[in-house]
Amino acid sequence: MIETRIDRRFAKLKAEGRPALVTFITAGDPDLATSQAILDALPEAGSDVIELGMPFSDPMAEGVPIQLATQRSLAHGHTMDKTLQMVREFRKKDNDTPIVLMGYYNPIYVRGSAAFVKEAREAGVDGLIVVDVPAEADDELCIPAIEGGVNFIRLTTPTTDDKRLPTVLANTSGFVYYVSVTGVTGSAAADTTAVAQAVTRIKSHTDLPIAVGFGIKTAEQAEEIGKHADGVVVGSILVEAIRKSLDENGKATNQTQAAVTDLVSSLRVGVEKARK
Repeated sequence: MIETRIDRRFAKLKAEGRPALVTFITAGDPDLATSQAILDALPEAGSDVIELGMPFSDPMAEGVPIQLATQRSLAHGHTMDKTLQMVREFRKKDNDTPIVLMGYYNPIYVRGSAAFVKEAREAGVDGLIVVDVPAEADDELCIPAIEGGVNFIRLTTPTTDDKRLPTVLANTSGFVYYVSVTGVTGSAAADTTAVAQAVTRIKSHTDLPIAVGFGIKTAEQAEEIGKHADGVVVGSILVEAIRKSLDENGKATNQTQAAVTDLVSSLRVGVEKARK
């Protein structure tokens, strides 16, 4: 597979001796214009890799904050076309920061996997995380993504044992996303000792970077996780910051963008302390 922005970014950060800050927002939340502004501002705020959620009506792996973000986005008429256009607009200003689309297979399936991968790559997408396509179905989307030059990133969890892990990792590229807790997004904070042990175990099976997510909400938590992981993924707390910034009618305010970027900047400080 050809080298992607994800490969280059993790190699650069490894040379610098620090983990990546990976940030998640839902495309179109709370509206298209505000979401675009937040997306465009994330790199300067401190994000190294961006996960952009593809809104879907049945986000079964998400906790309440991302469920609500998806509902806000869909209520404003957001579509996959608009998500891809957001990436195109982002690429007019930033050709270096990796963007990973994260979500569910149904909106991709209806477009056709190969056609979607082609369109996504041409828009400037670097990777996919599609949580409801198992490794046994790699021919559905994973293989078309690899063939189309897009990284396919898989999730591993505390219940992914050494027998299962090689199957999960077989066609994974870009990085491995380790879900540090069992349950949905935004759940309890990760046990840093358990995370360290899990990262070590996964690294014995792969040379890919390991990014750890779920339950990371503060700079202190990011610092602790970053001592062991190659990347720290933060999502629910960012979409919750968007929600809290909205007015009584659920509309964006002049504080909405800053609510996210200020938090990202503080998390970046935590990540940078991780290896000092």
